[in-house]
Amino acid sequence: MKLSARNQLRGVVKKVNEGSVNTEVVIELAPGVEITSIITKTSAVDLEISAGKQVYAVVKASNVMVGVDH
Repeated sequence: MKLSARNQLRGVVKKVNEGSVNTEVVIELAPGVEITSIITKTSAVDLEISAGKQVYAVVKASNVMVGVDH
């Protein structure tokens, strides 16, 4: 797989919550570090998403905000 997106985060599917239209996928990037994605149910089936499967979370954005606590 080769993509133009620079933010390609490799991880393992920790949890899958299927809805009637969309599926929530929780990906563990490192111990205690997770990212959650909402994808279509069709995509989840096509990609054979299941707990324990190795996947990539790919982030493509032209703007990313940064914040700090005061």
